[in-house]
Amino acid sequence: MKKKILIMGLPGSGKTTLAKIIANKLNADWFNADKIRGLNNDWDFSKKGIIRQVKRMAFLAKKSKKRFVVADFICPLKLQMDIFKPNYVVWMDTIKKSRYPKINKIFKKPKKYNLRVTSKNIALWQIPILDEFKKYKWNNKKETAQMLGRYQPWHEGHKKLFEKIILRNQQVNIQIKDVKGINDNPFTFFEIKNIIRKSLFHFRGRIKITKVPNISNIFYGRTVGYNIEKINLDKNLQLISATKIRRKLRRAGKL
Repeated sequence: MKKKILIMGLPGSGKTTLAKIIANKLNADWFNADKIRGLNNDWDFSKKGIIRQVKRMAFLAKKSKKRFVVADFICPLKLQMDIFKPNYVVWMDTIKKSRYPKINKIFKKPKKYNLRVTSKNIALWQIPILDEFKKYKWNNKKETAQMLGRYQPWHEGHKKLFEKIILRNQQVNIQIKDVKGINDNPFTFFEIKNIIRKSLFHFRGRIKITKVPNISNIFYGRTVGYNIEKINLDKNLQLISATKIRRKLRRAGKL
């Protein structure tokens, strides 16, 4: 069965760059809005023009003999979604405004989508899209990275660290130290595990979350078969403190 992948968002959000990569890696037919408009010499961005254009895209997708079709267009109107009928929607939510005021005015954020892309890190965001259709499965034999921590709680800094790691390794074993009740560590393993699963839902095939003892020291004799490396995050991420988050939660009566 043919799968239609729509990559939508404001002009300048990175739609075309991502669509080109996805189409190439899925051996898909790729329909770019600007190219289709150019072929038809139709640069009418009125409502009628927009609807006319999406009908063209839907027609081309229907004619395609490929298993996958990738289309990238702004999709400012819900009606366009109803006409194109995509199987998978990627919303490029990477910018708040484009350089086209008229488009900004009519663009409506989609209520339904499969993946919301929040940065122009194309190397990262292609992973969950390709995994969705190539069905990546965890394999203990593949090279795997280790993330070890208390994660009391898991926060944005941890997530950004994961994003850097997954670009270096195919899969990540997130190890949660069993420290609930020790000093100021209020969260159980299962509470943290559920938070991480939700945070990294789109990378779910590439992670394993395991409980480990309260590891305090790591010793090694020879660095054979693995690397130990520090990853430096942006300063604003380095300043995120789980201790401060716990204090805030307590003040709010949530902990």
